Amino acid sequence: MKQSDVATQLASFGIENATGEARQIWEALSTKPFTSFDPTTSEAGIDEVQLAYVINRRKAHYPLQYLLGVAWFYGECYEVSPDCLIPRSDTEHIVDYAIHHLPRGAHFLDMCTGSGCIAISILAHRPDCKATAIDISPAALAIAKRNAERNHVSDRITFLEADALSYLPPHLYDGMTANPPYIRHNALEHLQTEVKSEPLLALDGGEDGLVFYRHFCKNLPYYIYKEGFCVFEIGFDQAKDLETLAHEYHLDYTCQKDYHGEDRVVVVKLTDQR
Repeated sequence: MKQSDVATQLASFGIENATGEARQIWEALSTKPFTSFDPTTSEAGIDEVQLAYVINRRKAHYPLQYLLGVAWFYGECYEVSPDCLIPRSDTEHIVDYAIHHLPRGAHFLDMCTGSGCIAISILAHRPDCKATAIDISPAALAIAKRNAERNHVSDRITFLEADALSYLPPHLYDGMTANPPYIRHNALEHLQTEVKSEPLLALDGGEDGLVFYRHFCKNLPYYIYKEGFCVFEIGFDQAKDLETLAHEYHLDYTCQKDYHGEDRVVVVKLTDQR
């Protein structure tokens, strides 16, 4: 089977980026260096049985990242499995903000770390910084630890198993990052098939989707220094809710859009009223 045949099959399943996914599959399953073969031919050292398995699972819209075991995020490669959320490009805005706004030598807190992609990518581009990463899932933390080693930042990050809704740190941080669960509970059944394969713990944000944000905003003085910030991802339709929460707790509030022009990243800071 040729790479183009794989793309054709994927397209017939309704996969949007069929050509790109076919290339990823070809690169991942080939036993030869990608530069050593013509991708329009079948001479790539592909295990046809393994290839057929991947194609069949994608037909059922099982996430490609889980099938291949890796995902790329902010230029770094991450191990992923159904134990953690799949890193997505829109979350890179959190990383970008932190890289450019953390002070020199900062120590920051990453809540609901999952695969560790936010904290690790920040550290990969800010060698002067260190991080503490929190997650309730021991399986996710095991993956995050391996990802820290994979990306050569394990000496600057500490992982803790804890519930983000009850954890209060023993000291303050220069900044805080988070991509918490924010899907409204009654909307979970309507998610795309691919997303339903991801861990419920990383998706369910409670009845109104704001459980984690409410906790973070209320307790922000216990997380960060007066000059610090908290930057987190939100759902595309939650900006007004977050603005209301920020004002309720007397926080400075700004919202940034993602690559598709949707509201996606919120930055909150302490004010004199706190």
